[in-house]
Amino acid sequence: MAGRTVRVGGLPADLPPDRVADKLTIHFLRSRNGGGEIADVQVLAGSQACALITFEALEVAQRILKAKNHVLSIGGKKYPLEVTAHVAELSPDEVARSRRLLP
Repeated sequence: MAGRTVRVGGLPADLPPDRVADKLTIHFLRSRNGGGEIADVQVLAGSQACALITFEALEVAQRILKAKNHVLSIGGKKYPLEVTAHVAELSPDEVARSRRLLP
């Protein structure tokens, strides 16, 4: 999965997460947006909601990151998206646990 996941910010806060996930899927499947086949979409709620989109192919994620302007259109409104590479961060507990597993 390394390199195939992008983080998407700038999501509409006034829509249910499942609708946002559907709209993101449609947007990032389209070849005109640089998209391609998607393996997974996770919308993470919070004060600054974001989504993690994992593509089937690394090349698609790279194309998405190179595209400058991603705008999600929903019901006549336009939402500029902030697309960045997703870097998985381990919590201190996960780091400690992985160290204990090493020989």
